[in-house]
Amino acid sequence: MPRRRPLGWLGAGALLVAGLMALPIVSVATNIFSSGTAGTWSHLASTVLPDYIVTTLWLCLGVGSLAALIGVGTAWLVTHFDFPLRRSFEWALVLPLAMPAYVMAYAYTDVLQFAGPLQGWLRATMGWTRADYWFPEVRSLGGAVVMFSFVLYPYVFMLARSAFMERGGAVIEAGMSLGLSPWQGFVRVSLPLARPAIAAGVALVLMETLADYGTVSYFAVQTFTTGIYRAWFSLGDRVAAAQLAMCLLGFVVVVLALERQSRGQARFHGTGLRRQPPRGLALTGWRAAGAIAACVVPLCVGFFVPAGVLLHLAVTDGDAQFGTRFITLAGNSVGVSVLTAVLAVSLALLVAYARRLDPRALTRTAHWAVGLGYALPGSVIAVGVLIPLARADNLLAQWLQSTFGWHTGLLFTGSIAALVFACLVRFMTSALQTVDSALHRVTPHMDDAARSLGLRPAQALRRVHLPLLQRGLLTAGLLVFIDVMKELPATLVMRPFNFDTLATQVYTLASDERLAEASSATLTIVAVGLLPLFVLCRQIARERP
Repeated sequence: MPRRRPLGWLGAGALLVAGLMALPIVSVATNIFSSGTAGTWSHLASTVLPDYIVTTLWLCLGVGSLAALIGVGTAWLVTHFDFPLRRSFEWALVLPLAMPAYVMAYAYTDVLQFAGPLQGWLRATMGWTRADYWFPEVRSLGGAVVMFSFVLYPYVFMLARSAFMERGGAVIEAGMSLGLSPWQGFVRVSLPLARPAIAAGVALVLMETLADYGTVSYFAVQTFTTGIYRAWFSLGDRVAAAQLAMCLLGFVVVVLALERQSRGQARFHGTGLRRQPPRGLALTGWRAAGAIAACVVPLCVGFFVPAGVLLHLAVTDGDAQFGTRFITLAGNSVGVSVLTAVLAVSLALLVAYARRLDPRALTRTAHWAVGLGYALPGSVIAVGVLIPLARADNLLAQWLQSTFGWHTGLLFTGSIAALVFACLVRFMTSALQTVDSALHRVTPHMDDAARSLGLRPAQALRRVHLPLLQRGLLTAGLLVFIDVMKELPATLVMRPFNFDTLATQVYTLASDERLAEASSATLTIVAVGLLPLFVLCRQIARERP
């Protein structure tokens, strides 16, 4: 067996990247037992902390259950049954992913509130007054559960559908030959085999729910995320904010642990019949109508209705912000997104390539540490980044002034550098997974051939691998670009003074009940979010049986 060559700067660079990505966790963790402003933590623990815990638990339970029901149900329908529009639903059901949850919350509040068009139409038609009828309050915990569930269920849908497809139709047909009905086959055969994929999808949904700030803040739902912002901005206590961030991080760890525990010692392996696609059972009459309705409802609720509301506001009421201000906001969003995407793809390539050349424990650990960011809510990352960078900024400014007489101000937190770093930590996982997938498709014989020709690792990367990785790198960059465009929690905390993006503008205007003025920025975010979904839809279309 040939001896592995030392990686040199390549391995050291991967370890450095891993250290930087782990910095926010270390920063937050060091404040667990610190003492901040006198009495702040005691006040929080005795007043609002129990509410944060209970509300967050109910939110996770409701969103996880409803998103699993919608995602698994629609995936089962489009995989195992044949009905009109089924092939369209296979790709259309992922469209709600382009709609940020906070955008959906703003749109439905405008429609469903007391002064909105729906209740106004009911009062005008039925002659009712406010005391004559009851209408559910959209800005509530139940409303937040519905918003998150209908915008995030595609995570469960995609993973469950892939699991149903991969297990093939032979297993289902074997169950039916033993006398199982389609429903019994689903409950006793398909569902147990797809359980790991469903658990992973629900875990993704819950992590996105825990990371959200715009929706829960707008709906006045008291979760850990809103508590972190209140402790930081209202109480001015960064230590209390960091301690709340660690509590939120604990929720994320519990979610991931439960997802892993749900698998137990079970192993799910394919057979020789694995690639045989399921044969769709033809549905007609009321059964076909029911299947279509089951797919149309989440698609309309999660995408078409809020998109239609925003488009109507933009066309009829107009957007006073559209013009020079809009161009500035779009330029800020695009600038931060492009810079983050380029850095993320470059660093992900460095880490993935180092692990490919030398998969020893050190590089595997570095690879794992870099991928932790996606499991961290943006608010946790913002707190973890801002605390050390603020200290570094002050020390650097003092040193430059005392040594050279330069008054530089805050170089990191006073510019977009801190914001870009926070987004890197948050979304490096998307780039790393995509680059890993692209590298795995390059046969290891390419590495051996390059080494036999005397090429060093960096030369082989530039001359052999990069030409083969172009599509994967572009895909990784696109995914990071879209994620940063939609990111709200970290952007609200980390943005410099007088620096707004489309996401922060939407949040500010919607919070002031000026949704019409936010419509152009909102539609831009949604339209940009559709770009990676088109790529995903093409991939789904190629997987059709």
